[in-house]
Amino acid sequence: MLRSELVAKLQEEMAPLKAAEIEHAVDVVLDEISVALAQGGRVELRGFGAFSVRKREARTGRNPRTGAAVKVSAKKVPFFKPGKELRLKVNGGEEP
Repeated sequence: MLRSELVAKLQEEMAPLKAAEIEHAVDVVLDEISVALAQGGRVELRGFGAFSVRKREARTGRNPRTGAAVKVSAKKVPFFKPGKELRLKVNGGEEP
């Protein structure tokens, strides 16, 4: 699903609101999640999941084309852990 598809779906559900208002609301939510993660925080949406930041250590990788060793520096990456309700929904109501 694209951001535009999400806005369109929300506009169907919330008919009196304009598309611009809904798009602004979606932007605010996503921006706040991004800001919280950039500050090293954690965002938990009960029933959906939790966003957090994980650290990846520096390592030696390989160039897939040449096979040459390449240094990959340490970095932080966003991480999402789905909540129980989301896992159940994705797996058809059964716990994997």
